[in-house]
Amino acid sequence: MAHLFMQMQMLLAFTLILALHATTVTCTSNSRLVGPIKHQVITVNINGGGDFLSVQAAVNAVPDNNRINVLIQIAVGYYIEKVVVPVTKPHITFEGAGRDVTMIEWHDRASDPGPNGQQLRTYRTASVTVFANYFSARNISFKNTAPAPMPGMEGWQAAAFRISGDKAYFSGCGFYGAQDTLCDDAGRHYFKKCYIQGSIDFIFGNGRSMYKDCELHSIATRFGSIAAQDRTSPYEKTGFAFVRCKVTGTGPVYVGRAMGQYSRIVYAYTYFDDIVANGGWDHWNTANRIPYYLRTALFGVYKCWGPGAAALSDGSLAKELDFESAHPFLVKSFVNGRHWIAPADA
Repeated sequence: MAHLFMQMQMLLAFTLILALHATTVTCTSNSRLVGPIKHQVITVNINGGGDFLSVQAAVNAVPDNNRINVLIQIAVGYYIEKVVVPVTKPHITFEGAGRDVTMIEWHDRASDPGPNGQQLRTYRTASVTVFANYFSARNISFKNTAPAPMPGMEGWQAAAFRISGDKAYFSGCGFYGAQDTLCDDAGRHYFKKCYIQGSIDFIFGNGRSMYKDCELHSIATRFGSIAAQDRTSPYEKTGFAFVRCKVTGTGPVYVGRAMGQYSRIVYAYTYFDDIVANGGWDHWNTANRIPYYLRTALFGVYKCWGPGAAALSDGSLAKELDFESAHPFLVKSFVNGRHWIAPADA
């Protein structure tokens, strides 16, 4: 009965929220999402005064098969909780008060036991996991507080965020962790002016993603790596494009690793601190030889600069691109962004 009462309370609360906050907006050429025109606001404040005390409670209040744009405004605070946005709840936006003052954090590692007693493994460690399409986040940070492992330690992967939905947009967000910070798992994604921190493969997965004007900050001690991309077929359109980014922190750090046989990682107009490991690109668990799959992977560089940029082509697994070959990775059409990202947001 208590569970039923809680469910009724949640439904009533969401109904009241819609009545209080519902507005209708007109789609214009500047609308970022093509789809719903109605817009609802839910507020979350861990200190009270909002509609909910936790982010997950706000997500739970959104009806399945949601057909409106739901803005979840999250007040200043550290929200220590594990959050999941299921596939049945599209068109949700998390909006914080600033990436330095609004943060969702948790502490799972790959070797930790899950609810069934089995190890979580990497993909289920994320502090926030999004399976839904048309998710967006602005001015908020996501963190995994598990300690940073030394290179070679097993079971210490600890993701801060996993994005598995399509057409996801992030602006002014922070992603904090060590090994496997940002699981860019699947779908088309656009990251603008975000801060992403980690040590080993701290951006990884098989997403089709553009990172524009982002800072990639290494906290590596003995060595580290930034991106591990998992494209496994020449017919997949996936890959990571880093445009006008900045690579900072400690090293030595590899800028990319071929997680899949047809991995694609391109850096363009990007600044590199003097932290890049000699050769720039890692062979992924092979010793003193170039594995056959690196012949099918694309490690591309276009007009990068800074004291670490020269190391990108030493060795060299990277291809220095000309404008024609680089151009597909420089524009938002790489993620079909013309159809779902407004010009002002790109």
